[in-house]
Amino acid sequence: MGKDEDTLKEEPLRTYLIADLPEHERPRERLLKRGSESLSDTELLAIILKTGPPGYSTIDLARNLLKEVGGSLRQLAGASPAELSKVHGIGPAKAAELKAVFAIAARLSEQIEPEQQIISSPVQIVDYYREKLQGKKQEELHALLLDTKNQIISDELITIGLLDRSQAHAREVFREAIAQSSSKIVLVHNHPSGDPTPSTADIKITTELNKAGKIVGIEIIDHIIIGKKSTSRLKEYASLKELDLL
Repeated sequence: MGKDEDTLKEEPLRTYLIADLPEHERPRERLLKRGSESLSDTELLAIILKTGPPGYSTIDLARNLLKEVGGSLRQLAGASPAELSKVHGIGPAKAAELKAVFAIAARLSEQIEPEQQIISSPVQIVDYYREKLQGKKQEELHALLLDTKNQIISDELITIGLLDRSQAHAREVFREAIAQSSSKIVLVHNHPSGDPTPSTADIKITTELNKAGKIVGIEIIDHIIIGKKSTSRLKEYASLKELDLL
């Protein structure tokens, strides 16, 4: 078969299609027999794509798709349907299927239960939140809900913006903790300035919320303020518990 002006860029015409391969070399059959770990990113994509344009295997199409849209699955997942459709062999239907697959993967990642992670130190909490709060321009107050064994139940975003009493109301802080039967929580917020030193407002709010927690039977075991690493500071965070402010 000949190539037209829209054929795969810089990709030679293959002399085989997936159907021409021995059964044990076909991506779908290998996945079923050996598991997904035995397949490359290109081969996994080929299974999703199902077919290539005339004269090309799905392996060709998958390889060219990765090449044209950044070279990695992460970049491919972030591409818009319009960007995907610019690749020869990817029409609206295939673009929609790819977006659906990546959307499912993202939702699955969000739904993975973190109960097995046990919190035993402020450093673990900082590690848990570092990526979430990195580069944020505004303060975010989170409540990390724990069970009786200090295992994580969930992370709840309470407020966005400068932390004050009106925003960090006990009702908002403890609502989900009560709903999810959490017995303990850790308050966590960031200082975009990078300096994790607790402000007067931080200390006052923590004290008030701690009193409210005792009333409803939910213990605030710490309030962690996350900043940035600096040569002038030993730690990138401040723990009000460690500072005897809680």
